[in-house]
Amino acid sequence: MTSWIRHAYSKGIVTTSFPDTPPTPDELPSGTCAPGASPGVLSRLTADVRSLCPTEAITTTEVDQGKCVRCARCLHHGLFGSAGTSGTVGVRDALHWPDGHPPADPPRPDPPLATLARSVHVFLIDVGSCQGCNLEVLGLSNPYYDLNRLGLFFTNSPRHADVLVVVGVPTPAMVEPLRRTFEAMPSPKAVLAVGACAIDGGVFAGAPALRSPVSRVIPVDLYVAGCPPPPVAILEGLIRLARGPVGAPAEVRP
Repeated sequence: MTSWIRHAYSKGIVTTSFPDTPPTPDELPSGTCAPGASPGVLSRLTADVRSLCPTEAITTTEVDQGKCVRCARCLHHGLFGSAGTSGTVGVRDALHWPDGHPPADPPRPDPPLATLARSVHVFLIDVGSCQGCNLEVLGLSNPYYDLNRLGLFFTNSPRHADVLVVVGVPTPAMVEPLRRTFEAMPSPKAVLAVGACAIDGGVFAGAPALRSPVSRVIPVDLYVAGCPPPPVAILEGLIRLARGPVGAPAEVRP
C-alpha cells in the first residue's frame, strides 16, 4: 500500500485541465481535426478530387463536418486540419462550413440542462456502431478525463439520465428501443449524437438496412463530429449541454 501511495505522489496530478485550458495536441491529435480550406479552394476542386471523399462531405460550396470521417484524403488537395474543438461540436447547421470555414456566427442555443447545475447524469446507448465511439465515450470515466470532477456521471438507467449519448447508425431493430429509451428519461433532458454515423450515417449512409440519422428517430440537441471523435470533444459536448459554450469559436489555419 505504501508503494502505491509513493507512486501516486511522485506522479502528481495527471488529470486534464480541460476545459479550463485549451486541449493539448495529445488530447486533440491532428487526425481528429476538422478539414478546412482557404477562400476559393472548394470552388476550384475537380469532380475527381471531390469523389475521393467517401461520404460526400465536400462540395464546391461547403465542407459538411457532420458527414466527414477524418480520412484525410482531402488534405493532399488543398485542404488542411483546423484548430480547436468548437468547430466539431454544435447544432447541425453549425457543422456546415461554407467555403471550408466555420460559420462566422454559429447558432449557440441556451444549454437545455442549465437548471441542473453541477449534477448531470449520462446514459450511453449504442444503436449500431463499430465500437469506436463507445470506447471514446467510456474513456471519459478514466482518471485522466475524470468527468465526475465536472459534475457529470454515467448512469445505468435512462430513468435516471439527463443526457442520452447516442453512438452508431440506427438499425431497424434499435429504432424502437432508442425511442423508448428517450421517452423513459425525465425532463429536462437532452440528446448528444456522437460520431459521423449518429449524425448522418457516416460511411454507411444510404444503406437500405439502416435508419439514419438519429435525428429521424428522436430530437437531437447537439452533435459531436468525428470518426470517432476524441474524448475531449465529447466532453465539450456534455459541458455545452449543461453550461453553454466552451472557449472561443474555432479558427481555420493552414
